[in-house]
Amino acid sequence: MTTGEKRPPVREVRIVSIGSYVPPKVLTNADIEKMVDTSDEWIVTRTGISERHVADETIAASDLGVAAARLALERAGVSPGELDAIVVATVTPDMDFPSTACIVQAALGATRAFCFDVSAGCSGFLYATQVGRSLIASGIAETVLVIGVEVLTKITDWTDRNTCVLFGDGAGAAILRPADGEHRILALRLGADGTHGSLIELPAGGSREPITHEAIDQRRHFIRMKGNEVFRLGVRTMEEVARATMEEAGVTSDQLALFISHQANMRIIEATAKRLGLPDEKVFCNLRKYGNTSAASVPLALDEALAEGRVKEGDLVLLVVFGAGLTWGGCLLRW
Repeated sequence: MTTGEKRPPVREVRIVSIGSYVPPKVLTNADIEKMVDTSDEWIVTRTGISERHVADETIAASDLGVAAARLALERAGVSPGELDAIVVATVTPDMDFPSTACIVQAALGATRAFCFDVSAGCSGFLYATQVGRSLIASGIAETVLVIGVEVLTKITDWTDRNTCVLFGDGAGAAILRPADGEHRILALRLGADGTHGSLIELPAGGSREPITHEAIDQRRHFIRMKGNEVFRLGVRTMEEVARATMEEAGVTSDQLALFISHQANMRIIEATAKRLGLPDEKVFCNLRKYGNTSAASVPLALDEALAEGRVKEGDLVLLVVFGAGLTWGGCLLRW
């Protein structure tokens, strides 16, 4: 752009629709009791989780993502051919390459769309949403499909009772388009601190530590997490990003209709909501049914909140995430 050339206006962006999908198989706490030394009471007391959905051996991330995407497209009245871009947030891609987004594109027949994946752990959906928002705001794209999808149960160590009770599989999808009124994304903030990366990690399987017989014997190809430290940092960081996001939009917590945080642990959700001064009726949680679905958790929760009538037109909804990286984000919507 030459000096003095007029810059195109930055456009506001809205989430037009949401869709979600979980695999049909359900794994209850009673089922896990038969696998490791634990109990339903222990799991519920410490996590708030009663069951989770599990993909079978034939289901990959793209399968879940396509199902959620088709629902979001239908609700938006958008055809796959209208999509300009597809951004998939996941840490459990079908394979290292091609990207899961390209596999989704082929399945949908979205031949016009350029595609790529984003890896930001449990914060992935908001990271991908910010990418899609930026593409539209800049005029590069008009219609963007954003998907948060995980099949975490395939990288879960089912002999580790501290982590195997936590995770489930699922997908959430959103259609983003330019806003034509007050219904839009009011603020979206992201952050990261790589110095705490080792708190939630999958040690083996990348270029740093390729898969070897030794790595498999040591079960380093499964999720490892230091739960107590994650809890402490998660509550503090989600409060901070929630307040910063509201401040950017000039909104206070008492104006919120609903607060939806990453569905990781009931105690983290409750502690964060308490710090923000939010009453129970303004906090949405579906953790009990799905467990921690990482990048899928927030869109999955938002879809259910809409279905239950917890979010109405014009409502202010705050989404907050925290995950591996460490990464975090906050998004304030006027629905």
